[in-house]
Amino acid sequence: MEPSSSSSSSGSMKVSPIDLMSAIINGRMDPSNASSDSAAEIATILLENREFVMILTTSIAVLIGCVVVLIWRRSGSQKPKQIDPPKTLIVKEPENEADDGKKKVTIFFGTQTGTAEGFAKALAEEAKARYEKATFKVVDLDDYAADDDEYEEMLKKESLAFFFLATYGDGEPTDNAARFYKWFTEGKDRGEWLQNMKYGVFGLGNRQYEHFNKVAKVVDDILTEQGAKCLVPVGLGDDDQCIEDDFTAWRELVWPELDQLLRDEDDATTVSTPYTAAVLEYRIVFYDPADAPLEDKNWINANGHTTYDAQHPCRSNVVVRRELHTPASDRSCTHLEFDIAGTGLTYETGDHVGVYCENLDEVVEEALTLLGLSPDTYFSVHTDKEDGTPLGGSLPPPFPPCTLRTALARYADLLSSPKKAALLALAAHASDPTEADRLRHLASPAGKDEYAQRMVASQRSLLEVMAEFPSARPPLGVFFAAVAPRLQPRYYSISSSPRMAPSRIHVTCALVYEKTPTGRIHKGVCSTWMKNSVPLERSLDCSWAPIFVRQSNFKLPSDTKVPIIMIGPGTGLAPFRGFLQERLALKEAGAELGPSVLFFGCRNQKMVNHAILSPMSSFRSLVGLGLSISY
Repeated sequence: MEPSSSSSSSGSMKVSPIDLMSAIINGRMDPSNASSDSAAEIATILLENREFVMILTTSIAVLIGCVVVLIWRRSGSQKPKQIDPPKTLIVKEPENEADDGKKKVTIFFGTQTGTAEGFAKALAEEAKARYEKATFKVVDLDDYAADDDEYEEMLKKESLAFFFLATYGDGEPTDNAARFYKWFTEGKDRGEWLQNMKYGVFGLGNRQYEHFNKVAKVVDDILTEQGAKCLVPVGLGDDDQCIEDDFTAWRELVWPELDQLLRDEDDATTVSTPYTAAVLEYRIVFYDPADAPLEDKNWINANGHTTYDAQHPCRSNVVVRRELHTPASDRSCTHLEFDIAGTGLTYETGDHVGVYCENLDEVVEEALTLLGLSPDTYFSVHTDKEDGTPLGGSLPPPFPPCTLRTALARYADLLSSPKKAALLALAAHASDPTEADRLRHLASPAGKDEYAQRMVASQRSLLEVMAEFPSARPPLGVFFAAVAPRLQPRYYSISSSPRMAPSRIHVTCALVYEKTPTGRIHKGVCSTWMKNSVPLERSLDCSWAPIFVRQSNFKLPSDTKVPIIMIGPGTGLAPFRGFLQERLALKEAGAELGPSVLFFGCRNQKMVNHAILSPMSSFRSLVGLGLSISY
């Protein structure tokens, strides 16, 4: 039997806090339901549980206060919205492609600066327009296979393939083709295992170098030796002249061969519509300039990787800088030392160091004037549409969001002569019809000789061309995708040995300062930066650069007793300085050295500071070392 309300109210027993909270939660004390008796009951309960009520109300007040303070602090310290840098769009091909009945063509590329990749994609784009019943796939050689066995397994399946292969340095393959090239050239005893493959090879090189297009020639020879059928003679692109014309001429030889292989009898007589390559253009997204400080975090994400390469360089301080010419000289040569202590970056004697640097302020200012845009314009570039589908074409990889000034300084090659594709892009955005026609003529076959003289021989820079055609003002998406090539790292022979300088990379760099045929004073981008750099030994706010090491085949003999002759006129001495350090360290370690002779040429002995050879006394202690100065 339940107790009456009178007995409950007259008792002295308190209600527990848990019962009180339960009553509140269950809504027993809703004023809309309360009678006069229940109201009296509430009052009695609250009075008899004053301590709990005080604790409860205090806790609620503190909780509310904390929430208010948290909201206030967040609103007061809110940072600008983070802008995620655009990512390179990677479209992976399915590993097991369905047999759709179409003939398949694979186009491989080995590139160092992106030119070979651009040609490979250009061939694929036009081929897609010509041959609707075939599929074309462009493949980075480094991504083609995970290991050597897979290279062989996959190449056996290729029936039609094209190779775009660049050669650099002493006849070496590009970084992304090095693994394939090593495997392919070391397996010459495989026999004729590629009899099902038809192929073509286009090489990219420079006739100024001894091993002109060596990689392309070697691959072409081995493919033939191992049973593959060559469709067209190997193309020998020469970057010393107009490599675009070389590619165009080679490509015209390819189409008749592909017509025979990819066209059916019923469409063999079809007249193809002339193909016109679209002008490349990034999708551009503009942001509030208030976000500009974020760009410093994105500059070549240095020291964020365990393996350093051209895509992932290492941030390194300049610790030493010395001028190697005396004040009496009208020339300049810089000795520079990069600090790599604690970075994990290593090198071997004879390797090259790649250095990223920025365009001079005066060059950037000129570009800003020609583009007619604010230097503080803050934007990002994208290789996909807003819905995520790829834009297509051979767009270079995007760079991080930044201001226009930063983009022009770090990512745009503004001083090289423009390619023909760049002239066509400028023509497409020239408001003056006369200027547009003139640009198109220079890029056409009819204007080949004039282009060679006016652009190549005259060393006319992109900025000079834009100044000559002022109505051509392309949008940023076109300028960075199709007009201005990406600023490339500069490579230097390392002039030190890790046996003597394990935490330093030494560079010996002659200043590039010369008048071009047009009368323009050309200042080397990286050599000028090195000459003006501030070393750590002079200021804690020292200069720094993103750098990486590229392996070289230029090495000392493994047998230390083999005699060596070194001939290094001018800054050609740089790698031999490293060799001398190496041999000195070997001698101090007890190794037996063969005789060595160094021939070093310079214009005037009095104008050269021999710090480049210091310490001379130590080097002279090497067996049979002689120094020859030629005037």
